[in-house]
Amino acid sequence: MILLRILDRLEEFIIAALMGAATLITFVTVLHRFLVDVPFLYPILFPINFDWSQELCIYMFIWMAKFGAAYGVRTGIHVGVDVLVNRLDANWRKSVILFGLFGGALFTAVVGTMGAKFVIELMGTDQVSPDMGIPSWFVYACIPLGSYLMCFRFLQVAWSFFWTGDLPHHDASNVEGIEVVSAKAPIAIGEA
Repeated sequence: MILLRILDRLEEFIIAALMGAATLITFVTVLHRFLVDVPFLYPILFPINFDWSQELCIYMFIWMAKFGAAYGVRTGIHVGVDVLVNRLDANWRKSVILFGLFGGALFTAVVGTMGAKFVIELMGTDQVSPDMGIPSWFVYACIPLGSYLMCFRFLQVAWSFFWTGDLPHHDASNVEGIEVVSAKAPIAIGEA
């Protein structure tokens, strides 16, 4: 269980770090673009080159999306249409949900395996990204890593659902680390 907790936190850290870094890089790039037109800052800022920033931010958002999808499976925030499934009797409902979870696991395992094959083949080439010169295999490594993590999360949810009957669900009003105190009943006029 400690390894699952470490994996959960690592997954959350990767998503937050990539999102924060991409946002910061984009902000600095836009700020640079407008400040370079200021006459007295031009000689200082003009030599600084941010041509690589767009490519890096795209790669960071792709990695974030792959790991975010796995996070979505774990926490139940993926959009799903379950109107018909919820109308089934308990035995059919459980079977249909497990079929869906195992179908998701199979799909992500296939995508991960095909992605791993692609990345392994890219490792044998000298192909690099256009602006930054990062090896292409590293850029595409998010496909097998994120897909296998998502496959694991589907299996984890299926295991939990099989034994407990509970699916993860997202509560938009719940923020981790913040305790909500119930509000007092409204005060009637004249009571204050």
